Amino acid sequence: MNMKKSLLIPVTLLMLIVTGSFAQNKRVAVVSFYVSKQIDVSDFGAAAKEAAITLSDDPNFNLTPLLIGYHDQFFNSYAKNFPFDLIAEGDVINTDAYKTFVPEGNESDANAKYVTPYTGYKILTTWNENDNIKHLLAIFSQYDGLMKVDISFRMLKYGFNNMGVVKMMATTTISLHNKDGKRVFAITENGKSKSVNPMVAGIPVMTTDKVLPMCQSAMDELMKALDKDLPKLIKKTDAKL
Repeated sequence: MNMKKSLLIPVTLLMLIVTGSFAQNKRVAVVSFYVSKQIDVSDFGAAAKEAAITLSDDPNFNLTPLLIGYHDQFFNSYAKNFPFDLIAEGDVINTDAYKTFVPEGNESDANAKYVTPYTGYKILTTWNENDNIKHLLAIFSQYDGLMKVDISFRMLKYGFNNMGVVKMMATTTISLHNKDGKRVFAITENGKSKSVNPMVAGIPVMTTDKVLPMCQSAMDELMKALDKDLPKLIKKTDAKL
């Protein structure tokens, strides 16, 4: 056997091994990516809840920049930690069947109107309780799983009785279902704002100029936590599709 042939065999074997390793990668479609404007103030009573609704209706309370920042970090950085490949967004949101798909359950969810999706994505406020998964799996049957990513905010009380201050907590949930509709994992991470705001008569001040900076601060801390913890969180889950 001449030298050219002897070199060809190991190179060919190497190409087969590399090709085979890429062929084994699972593929997942992100089908929902959104943030909720409805701040959870369940620790503060009815008056705070009314104030939170008023805030949600305020067009100046715009969480879209926070959503865009998280979205970009998710796909450009966090996605590299998953033991599978995320499908290009255009291949999901530009699919005709996805564009015409109307999720079930949103019309009965009072908070759905306060949800802001990333451009092109559907809002899935319910995931397991109806046929949404089944419909989406039929649309994206060529892939190995579906992923949903959402962000929510909750106001936390620090102090006693009517005295004290509040912080904001940002929470993201990253959930994955396989092609059989079974949950593979649901990862939840949160971050608490460094900034604080006062309470007046036991009720947090719920104005855009006070709340929006706390949301930004909480998102900054959440993304720092994900940078640190996401690889470990994934390893603790059964990430096999």
